[in-house]
Amino acid sequence: MKKITAIICVYNEEKTIKSVVSTVCDYFFDEVIVVNDGSIDKTDDILNELKNIYEFKYIKFEKNKGKGFAMATGIENASGEIIVFVDADLSDLKEDHLFELAMPLIHKKVDMILGQATETLIDYSVNPFKSFTGERSVFKKDILPIVDKMRHSRFGVETLINLYYQSEGKKVKYVMLSGLKHPTKFDKVSKQQAFKEFVKEGQQIALTAFKNFDLITSSIIKKLKI
Repeated sequence: MKKITAIICVYNEEKTIKSVVSTVCDYFFDEVIVVNDGSIDKTDDILNELKNIYEFKYIKFEKNKGKGFAMATGIENASGEIIVFVDADLSDLKEDHLFELAMPLIHKKVDMILGQATETLIDYSVNPFKSFTGERSVFKKDILPIVDKMRHSRFGVETLINLYYQSEGKKVKYVMLSGLKHPTKFDKVSKQQAFKEFVKEGQQIALTAFKNFDLITSSIIKKLKI
């Protein structure tokens, strides 16, 4: 069986990081990597305590470098052939959810899995933002070519990955992660702060799409040929 690495990128998630890391470390992964992207709350203290209980590779940035940089660093430090990304702010994460993310790649049925938490503000069946999910699994060899671009994409990183996989004609599958809860920004910060963060992330996503317009055109050409 292929070696599987789980990567958890975290920034200021003191309320959920213990549960997420504990759950991931309890199950079938050959390697777990936690990347602390410059958290200024108690996340670091919690992770250092967890290292006395669980075995995982801990990478800490002194300053926030963005989600894309954290994910790229995790990939570069991963030894697994399959990489499963898990968000640090999840609730009710179960072993079944992790299997749903990993098994299709183990059996080589698809090239990337996108997992959608069912307990969200927007009905998962019609969620227009589901392709931006942080719960996803990939083959390391497939994602390595864009690691350098990921490093500078911040919250546009999921957009970059999606565009790249589309341009390469990769097979992507969505799976529903029943009972998994993923909070919105409105659950975590004030409305005013949430709107500010949405605008900021939207700008980063738009910039990523603009910078990688060649991937968009390549994807369109492939679809026209099909």
